[in-house]
Formats: sequence, structure tokens, C-alpha cells
Amino acid sequence: MLQPLTIVLLAGCAALGLLAAHHLLRRRLVDDPLIIVGAALELALLVQLVVGLTKSGAIGNGAERATFIAYLFTVLLVVPASTVIAVKEKTQWSMAVVLGGALVVAILVARLQQVWSLNA
Repeated sequence: MLQPLTIVLLAGCAALGLLAAHHLLRRRLVDDPLIIVGAALELALLVQLVVGLTKSGAIGNGAERATFIAYLFTVLLVVPASTVIAVKEKTQWSMAVVLGGALVVAILVARLQQVWSLNA
């Protein structure tokens, strides 16, 4: 995997998490800046999917390759799912869902990097 892409993704997760925490503390609901940061993070995750799929052949172990590919696809679902839940939920806790989603994406990205560095 590309180390700079991983850093960009982790920074995007941090930005989304900080924005969601700010909204949570201020008791605000979903707004345009939150959607824009989430969309930018999702776009970067799509880039990671393409790069990861093209380079996944370098992972020799079939089980580890399957895990890597599963993480690539799973991480794509977290941001949209947490955002949809936040839009539907009209309480302050909707931002806690987005904050949790940003944390999950950061963990999955770190795990992807770990699987890549151990097997490629």
C-alpha cells in the first residue's frame, strides 16, 4: 500500500472525528461541512480500494489476501452508513455515531496497512 495514502486517510478520519466531536459537544446535527469531509474521506477510500486491489497480488498468503480485500471493501461501507444513521437520527447522539464511524475507519485503515506490511 502507499504510505502517503494511509497518512491522508488517517488525517481524514481525524478531521471527521474532530468535526463530529465538535458537533456532539455543541449539540448540533449533520450539516454541509460534515457531509463534505465524509465525502472527501470516502473518495480517498475509493482510491485506496483501487490501489489495494491492483497491488493485492503481492500478498502471497491466500487467506491474508482475502482478509486484505475484505477490509478494502468493508471500510467503504462505514462512512456512508454512519452518515445515513446520523441524518435519520435527530438527536445529539447522531454525532456520536459519526465519531464512532471515523474511529472504525481509522482502525480498519491501520489494520490494512498492518496486513500489507506483514505480507508484501
